[in-house]
Amino acid sequence: MTPIKILPQKEKKKITEMLKQQFGIKEIQGIILQRGAERLFLFQGDFTESQIGKLERFIPIERVGIYLGKIQNNEIRLSIDAVQLLKNQITKNIFELNKEQAEKWMQGNELNIETNKRGFIVIKYKDYFLGTGKASENKITNFIPKNRRLKEKG
Repeated sequence: MTPIKILPQKEKKKITEMLKQQFGIKEIQGIILQRGAERLFLFQGDFTESQIGKLERFIPIERVGIYLGKIQNNEIRLSIDAVQLLKNQITKNIFELNKEQAEKWMQGNELNIETNKRGFIVIKYKDYFLGTGKASENKITNFIPKNRRLKEKG
């Protein structure tokens, strides 16, 4: 298992700048950690960076905090939990769905609609932030994990 890397301030600033450019998020409170080349976690608990480092030397740690997202092609794909946590700061690349589209989305379906956006976008229905999708020419790719999808009626 690859060890968890606690991002130094310079790298945290880079991640925060990416989030600002993509989604308008101005600041991240807490420690950002990375596992492997792409998976990011956000820890807002009472442990310090050195305490986390010491703990991992003795016990293999799968994750610390919440799954923030994944770095893909110089963009960040936020997790559902991160979208929920940061929803009050998200001001850019939001795409709002109607009720029928939101149901299809929550069932894990891709949406065949034009968004006039490219790359990762935050999906919203009314006041509810539903996660992140990837907009391309005429569809939005869905990343909702199977265990979090709504079951289809019938």
